[in-house]
Amino acid sequence: MGINSDITNAAGGLSAAMKRPISESHSPSVGAPARLTTPPPQSDRLRVEPRNGDSSRNGRLSSRPTDLGLDAVDSALRREIGRQQRDSTPGASPHRKRQRVNADRFIPQRSGNDLQAGFSLLHEEGSPATPSRQKKRTPHGELHFQRTEEANSRFTTLLRSELFEDTIPQVTPPTMSPDHRMPPHSNGNGSHTPPGPPPSLPSTLTPSTPHKNLFSYMSPRHNIAGHPTPSRTPQSRHGPNLDTRSEVYSLSPVRYGSQQMLLSPRRQPRAVSKVPYKVLDAPELADDFYLNLVDWGNANVLGVGLGSSVYMWNAQTSRVNKLCTLEDDTVTSVSWIQKGTHIAIGTGKGLVQIWDAERQRRLRTMVGHTMRVGALAWNTHILTSGSRDRSIYHRDVRAPDPWLKKLVGHKQEVCGLKWNCEDGQLASGGNDNKLMVWDKLSDSPLWKFSDHTAAVKAIAWSPHQRGLLASGGGTADRRIIFHDTVRGTVVNEIDTGSQVCNIAWSKNSNEIVSTHGYSQNQIVVWKYPSMTQVASLTGHTYRVLYLAMSPDGRVVVTGAGDETLRFWNVFGKRPGMREDSDGGGSIRLQDWGVIR
Repeated sequence: MGINSDITNAAGGLSAAMKRPISESHSPSVGAPARLTTPPPQSDRLRVEPRNGDSSRNGRLSSRPTDLGLDAVDSALRREIGRQQRDSTPGASPHRKRQRVNADRFIPQRSGNDLQAGFSLLHEEGSPATPSRQKKRTPHGELHFQRTEEANSRFTTLLRSELFEDTIPQVTPPTMSPDHRMPPHSNGNGSHTPPGPPPSLPSTLTPSTPHKNLFSYMSPRHNIAGHPTPSRTPQSRHGPNLDTRSEVYSLSPVRYGSQQMLLSPRRQPRAVSKVPYKVLDAPELADDFYLNLVDWGNANVLGVGLGSSVYMWNAQTSRVNKLCTLEDDTVTSVSWIQKGTHIAIGTGKGLVQIWDAERQRRLRTMVGHTMRVGALAWNTHILTSGSRDRSIYHRDVRAPDPWLKKLVGHKQEVCGLKWNCEDGQLASGGNDNKLMVWDKLSDSPLWKFSDHTAAVKAIAWSPHQRGLLASGGGTADRRIIFHDTVRGTVVNEIDTGSQVCNIAWSKNSNEIVSTHGYSQNQIVVWKYPSMTQVASLTGHTYRVLYLAMSPDGRVVVTGAGDETLRFWNVFGKRPGMREDSDGGGSIRLQDWGVIR
């Protein structure tokens, strides 16, 4: 009875609720949108189902209250949904609440970044700083290096001039010449030392900022140093200032002096071709460091010793003629006389022959050496020969005697000889790592240099400075050393990184060309006295043992054990020289057959 009474009371309460006015119970459904006519799915969970096993007891009693309860719940839900729709804006889309930003700039957080690792990955493959492969990479050749250095120097000068004007002296670029040094700063009257650091501090410290506010606005009515904006056209005694170069009319942010510096013509760096313009086969060209088998005469004819023969290549006609073939002997050195009409030939048996190149006949054979003659040098009518027997002979080709004077100084083979015809000095280099300078025809050396640690074959006198001698060392040395033969001192030296086989000075500019062997086999052009590389040429696969220069000084020919001769356009023309040369830069002469 207790259970039935509770159910009856509940049913009575629901019946009372159903007796309310229809407008009150169904008014939300009338004003509600059409999408709300279907009962929400939540009503399914409120449906009362008969329990298992209790259908006989509760099925009849629960059917009516269950229907009444669903209608009441449906009405209540409709009223609640209608109230929410009236309170909210119709058609408004839901949105997320944005995060409020309280700062106007971004402050990076570095606590979680590995700065050391990031710096190590710069410019590595895959790094964000690595340029795209599609972009053209910046060249790192000698020409780009020269342009970059000049641009950096000009920018530094401009920046100093604009910021400090005349309050801080301009830095003069230090010269690399060994004969000049930077003068110290003076501290007396008219001093160029900038104010700031005391004299006890190192001079390399940055000077203090001048007593001048560089970045403040200056009113035109203040008569102070600077360039205030004028309120009217500047006047003078003769009327308005109409000078267009005046800075008050300038539209440039830099001063007129800086504009002049930027617009001044620049000396463009010289580009050197990386490939030879001509290659000749030279079979049987010996791969021997101590021989000198290539020489270019003033008649524009190249002499080359190949095996037992000597060949002549005419640079004008490109014709090749065989001069001679030795019987049971080999050619170890060739050298043209200054006029280019006669050529001297050294042989493996110690003989020295002189040939008339125009008539292609031998004039005489001179003896004296007991071993091969690897070096020859001319000084007008004096022919000097150096041999493996460690001796040097002076020969006067006008006299009937085989030799004029014998020099003994080297303890091993003499492999380098060069005359300085203007001063009458002879430089000799040997396999004993010694470089000696002989004065004229003296019996004892004037200077003996022992700076090299390998054989000295590469020797060259400067045509631009008196008494300046350059010499190069072999594989164990690899240095080019400059000597002052007037004072007997070493001026400068540089490590080339490879065996130095030959050196030649340019006739047209203060530059040097050197050829190298182990291990890079390159030809290098140097600018003296800074000894910066102008160009590095490669192409030979063996040591570049032979070097000769054209009569006009614009072309060099190199020979190597790969049995090739390569011609390179290296130096520019001499100032005032006519542009009357062929594509290879050689002087145009008459045909070989008509040189008389």
